[in-house]
Amino acid sequence: MAKAPVLTPQAEDFPRWYQDLINKAELADNGPVRGTMVIRPYGYGLWERMQQEMDARIKDAGAQNAYFPLFIPQSYLTREAEHVEGFAPELAVVTHGGGKELEEPVVVRPTSETIINDYFSKWVQSYRDLPLLINQWANVVRWEMRPRVFLRTSEFLWQEGHTAHATYEDARDYAARIHTDVYGDFMTNVLGIDVVLGRKTAKERFAGAINTLTLEGMMGDGKALQLGTSHELGTNFAKAFNTQYLSKEGKQELVWQTSWGVSTRMVGGLIMSHGDDNGLRVPPRLAHVQVVVMAIKGDEAVTKVRELGAQLKAAGLRVHVDDRVDTPFGRRAVDWELKGVPVRVEIGPRDLEAGTAMLARRIPGGKEAVQISDLAALLPKVLEEDQAQLLRESRERRIARTSDVSTIEEAAEAAVAGGWARIPWADLGPEGEAKLAEQAVSVRCLIAEDGSVPEADDAPGTLAVVARSY
Repeated sequence: MAKAPVLTPQAEDFPRWYQDLINKAELADNGPVRGTMVIRPYGYGLWERMQQEMDARIKDAGAQNAYFPLFIPQSYLTREAEHVEGFAPELAVVTHGGGKELEEPVVVRPTSETIINDYFSKWVQSYRDLPLLINQWANVVRWEMRPRVFLRTSEFLWQEGHTAHATYEDARDYAARIHTDVYGDFMTNVLGIDVVLGRKTAKERFAGAINTLTLEGMMGDGKALQLGTSHELGTNFAKAFNTQYLSKEGKQELVWQTSWGVSTRMVGGLIMSHGDDNGLRVPPRLAHVQVVVMAIKGDEAVTKVRELGAQLKAAGLRVHVDDRVDTPFGRRAVDWELKGVPVRVEIGPRDLEAGTAMLARRIPGGKEAVQISDLAALLPKVLEEDQAQLLRESRERRIARTSDVSTIEEAAEAAVAGGWARIPWADLGPEGEAKLAEQAVSVRCLIAEDGSVPEADDAPGTLAVVARSY
């Protein structure tokens, strides 16, 4: 009788495969309140690495980290009408505190544009205070009716950047810089996901923004996942909160603003982009455990893997030593495969006699015997090869499953079949976008014919990227 698979095969039931992997790779669990999640240590390790890589890029772009309160007076949200309308169905509101009814209800932070703008209006006095570039790492709450761990939860972790600038051009250019140099670089070169950078349609734009830039990734089942956004807010919030500065010419001017964010949704994107029927596959540049050094059995093997682990750490690799010889080796190997650690180095008594180790590569698969003395020099090269393979596979999947079409019907057909479609925006337009929505198909973004981001929705040659999404 055939042995039952550890995970539901992707081809059989992709959503079930996703949930199986999260559970069996010990990434997360459902929280006690519907829509919340408990991120387990291995899953949180992935998020920490995302934070580290993103934080460095954000600081290189000139932003500084700060922190703002979780509770926001309800009146703040009503000061920007489009913004509050966009978030109203998702708000969690506190009406009682300390055993008493509050004089004014407070909203649990869904995003921080309103409260940060209240403080920007105090901090910005003259052109010398600009640009003001602030980022915070925090949790937010948006009441989710159809939760899925990492993808859609009522509480999630993220970073949100908020900036104020003297001119429209400066704000526009900064939003674009975050979009490409921070988010695009990280997602392509660290996550190994071949994201499409584009512009959201007016319908899909962030509430209160004049333009939203997005990064869309194709998941293993052909659906799209929005992995991050960067917004031009214009002067909408500056007007609502009276955020002005004294210009060089001595005039009071409204600031121009941006906001931008990515979240723990990226962990879900990582799983669905790179995972296979054996579990997760973690890009080596992201992995908090790049190499696991495993003792198969025997005291001498335990001693050797500890020594080797220290040597590889000294060589700059992120290493975990698995010397649990009281747990069957096969079970441990399957666990590490599920977790997607890029490389396993396995050492047993026979390997010690030969001076070799068995090198198991998670991303391309396969095993080979290598000299233990060669590992410190060999592994960095192996990890870079495997990083490149994941990005190549992501790009090849997107290209193979994207169709160029000329009608709304063809666009819907391609999306329903599990792929993406590109159609001239001039042929689709808002009316066609509404027709697609009736079939649970959306315009993920607008791109130029050369793949760049168009300057306006109606720019000549603009294409709409159409797909079903998470």
